[in-house]
Formats: sequence, C-alpha cells, structure tokens
Amino acid sequence: MLHATEVLGAETYDSAGNFVGRVKEMFVVPDEQPNRISRLLIGRGQYRPIVARYDQIASVAPGRVKLSTDESALELYNPNEGWLAVQKDLLDQQIIDTNGRKVVRVNDVDLSDHRSNGNTELRVTQVDVGLPGAVRRLLQGLVPPMGIRRLQSKLPKRTILWEFVNLIEPDPLRRVKLRMSSDKLAQLHPADLADIMEEISPAERQAIIDSLDEETAAETIAELDKRLQTQVVEKLDPEKAADIMEEMNPDAAADLIQSLEPERSRKVLDKMEDREARDVKELMRFGENTAGGMMTTEIVVVGEDATRGEVVDYIRFHEITLDQLDNIVLINREARLAGTVPVARLVLADADQRMAELVFEPLLSVGTDAQDKDVYELFDKYNLRSLTVVNETKCPIGAITVDDVVSRLCTKL
Repeated sequence: MLHATEVLGAETYDSAGNFVGRVKEMFVVPDEQPNRISRLLIGRGQYRPIVARYDQIASVAPGRVKLSTDESALELYNPNEGWLAVQKDLLDQQIIDTNGRKVVRVNDVDLSDHRSNGNTELRVTQVDVGLPGAVRRLLQGLVPPMGIRRLQSKLPKRTILWEFVNLIEPDPLRRVKLRMSSDKLAQLHPADLADIMEEISPAERQAIIDSLDEETAAETIAELDKRLQTQVVEKLDPEKAADIMEEMNPDAAADLIQSLEPERSRKVLDKMEDREARDVKELMRFGENTAGGMMTTEIVVVGEDATRGEVVDYIRFHEITLDQLDNIVLINREARLAGTVPVARLVLADADQRMAELVFEPLLSVGTDAQDKDVYELFDKYNLRSLTVVNETKCPIGAITVDDVVSRLCTKL
C-alpha cells in the first residue's frame, strides 16, 4: 500500500539510473481506466514538465520512482481537462461518501501497486478522510516516509473505498469531460441527498442537481428547506426548471413556483407542458394555509358502481404512481363525492365487489377555503392518510396527504 503523499514529490530516475525530476502530479484518465494512475507529471525545474505513462513505470516506493525507459521516450506535458488530477481534484477537496451518505474532505489517497509486463501500475483503492492522512500531509517533507508510517500506524483509520466516492465538480464542461457518473447519487434516498446538499456550497449544490435526472432532482429538491429550494431553482435554466417541476407533485411545484421572482415564475410556467402548467396555476389561486393550497390534484377517481377488478385494471393501465394510492376517491352519477376507499381494503376485496361496499366511514371532505388548523384536526381525529378536497358543487378536485400535513407541521416547529 502506497499513499499519494508518498509519491507526490518523489525523486524520479530513468532506466539508466539518471535523475529525471520530481513527481508534481498524478492523473487518472477515466476514459481509459476509472481507478488507474495513468500518468505521472514530472517537473524538471525551469524546463517544461514531462509525462510518464503507466506502462513506463518500473517501480514505485515512498519518495522514489524508477522508470522502465529513458527520459527521451517521455512526452512533454499538454494539459487535458479530461484527466482527473489527484492533488488538484482530490486532496483537500470535498467529496460525497455515497455509502455513508455524507460530505467529507480528502486528506490522502491510498494506492495499490500491480506488476504487469515488467512495469508497475498504481491503482486508487480508497481515500483517506481520517487522522492518518492528515498527519501524513502535515509531516510531508519534514519527516522521512518510514517515520511517518510508524507514527500514523498507531492512529485510527477512516477511509472510503473508491467505488463509494462521488466527486463534486461545479464546472459542467469539466464534469462532462470526466464523465462523472451520477448513478451512485441517484441511488441515495432523496432525503439523504438533500442533507448532503445543505452542507456544500451553492455551486456544488447546482452541480449535483445538474447531474441528476429530472425525477430524482424533483424528489431531492422537495426535501430541501424552502430557502434552498428557491435558491436552486432560481439558478436553473428555465427549461430545466420546468422539466423538474413537471416531475414534482402539483402542490409542491405550485408552492415552489410561487416563491420565485414573478418574472422567473412566468418563464418556468411558460416552459412547462400545458397540462402540468394548468394544474399548477390552478393551485396557485389558493392561499398557502388553506386546503386548496395544501392539496395535490393527482388523485384516482372512479365511479362508486365500479368493481374492484375494474379499478385495479384502471390503475394498471394508467400506471398510477404510488403517491396517488393512499385512497381511491369515489363519485356518484352526478360526479359528486360518494366516499373514499383505502388501498388496504381494495387489496383484500374480491374482484367483483363494488367499490361502494368498501367505503371508509364517515364520509369526510373539506372545501378549498378550509384553514390548515381545521385540516390538522381532521387528520388527528380520524387518523387519516389522506383527505379529499371538494369544490362548491361537492365534486372532488384534489386530496391532502399525511406527508403534506407532517411537512407543514415540522416547518412550523
């Protein structure tokens, strides 16, 4: 096991034993191999730096590198933004530990050496975010490498495997060149991602949102506090913001768009699909602390005479999302609210059983102008998971979910 701090600054000699220079940087080239040290940058004082490829390195030891060729075979250095620089891009940088679901700072990088065709390949195995790496950085150049090793061996280790590391790269062009995968981030729970985003800078926050697909970005933004939600969306391109808003629940999208500057709000709405924009605009008419302002318009509405089998087929055909399936809303022949059926009852019913036989009692609903405190009381009294919202003619137009109630109560604490 080697450490980046033991290789950086190392004296480098060619195959004949002639001094070439010192290692100034190490590069990973993601297009070639995601964890291999593909290039060593060798400084030569006043001369232009040169680069040694992985297949030109004979051996590596703390403070010393030996090449398998002479200096004339090495290339002059030409900067390449597609290369990941260990010292510049990793050491002292904040990264996301996708396994531990947190932001940490890199103190050192651990390397393994592999012999291949008479050469030595260095591979990045893990990053050191603990005290041993910090001590190595502090004592680098002041204490011999072996002395540092003896000292740091007594300290508690704290490392992250390279496979769990996700870099935070604010520059979108560089992020594309490095092909930094967002797969690891997308696998995190949106609430964990939101916690991570609250710990980092605005530029890094935008970098994460830009790397996510619209659905994951929408779920993550919904978990942020309102101040950060507004900051993130304000900096997005209107078309990108509109795509994300379309993936959010209409009530959450309406609340967020209302928090934007009027001109920004108009641009985002103009870029949204007609149906989604219409739903959001409808919700924006209601006061924030009313039932209309709390509800989502994404509900499943069926006739009270429908059978359980017909309703299940309807849900499958329309690919209803899980968020809409707390309760099935029933209407009568006049399209007025006739009741609600909890999904648990739907699952246990016979295929030919009528929905009217499965209704939850008592029949509960609120108008759009009902105040939030009245809504909270109903949820508490009847232990509800959702509550139907009706218009002036008692037709169901939306529902308030228990998630919305909990989120609003927590905001007020």
